Amino acid sequence: MPASFEALLGPVSPAAFALAVVTMLAAGFLRGFVGFGASMLIVMVLSLVLGPVAAVPIANLTGAPASLQLLPAAIRDGDRSFVIPFFVTSIIAAPIGTLLLITLDAALMNIAIALFVLAMLAMLYRGWKLPTTVNPCIMVGFGLGAGFVQGAGGVGGPPAVVVALARPGTVQSQRSNVVGAVSALSLASLFTFWYHGLFTREVLLMSLLFFPLYSGATWVGVRYFAGKGGKHYRNAALLALAVIGVVTLTLAVRNFIAG
Repeated sequence: MPASFEALLGPVSPAAFALAVVTMLAAGFLRGFVGFGASMLIVMVLSLVLGPVAAVPIANLTGAPASLQLLPAAIRDGDRSFVIPFFVTSIIAAPIGTLLLITLDAALMNIAIALFVLAMLAMLYRGWKLPTTVNPCIMVGFGLGAGFVQGAGGVGGPPAVVVALARPGTVQSQRSNVVGAVSALSLASLFTFWYHGLFTREVLLMSLLFFPLYSGATWVGVRYFAGKGGKHYRNAALLALAVIGVVTLTLAVRNFIAG
């Protein structure tokens, strides 16, 4: 790593930096195509390099502009009765989750998240659907849970996606609900991360450096969905959930055993 980069970012090896670049490109494409999964991917990889307390706010900051980039279509095609409760309840629950991020064992939290995602994935695969009219308390409960998980690990997207895919509607409306919910989660976490002092100099510089890569890849993902990707959306979303759940569970169990 050149001295100028090392002076700005600290002792990050060239291999680790290259891995982070590839991760940001893959995460951006995933965000643009399926609407979620980017934060999970970024947190998993950057946690190995910088630790979770830096990786989670970097994933949040890097993805925030993309959330604004994707919101217009989500508002146009999505279900506001789904997205708005998620946004409001996420703002309430995210600070509690962030408090746990800086005080509790992240491995146990990630094990619980992964098991939940895999259980919900199995239900979706077997054709589970939510009724057209859902009790608002259920939606509020899922929003609180997703916000809590977002604050604790920056990975509140999968719980939101599970509910979005279980709702009836077209591929476009389901994806818009996913994008809207994940964008709400991302924006809801900004204040809590700032309040707890997680936006350090290193985090801000890394986020600024990776933002163009992430946003460019997000645009490519959006264009792919608008072209040939739409017909593959649901299968791609379920596959992304499966990979995220299995990888997260594996890494979390390994970290828990390692102590």
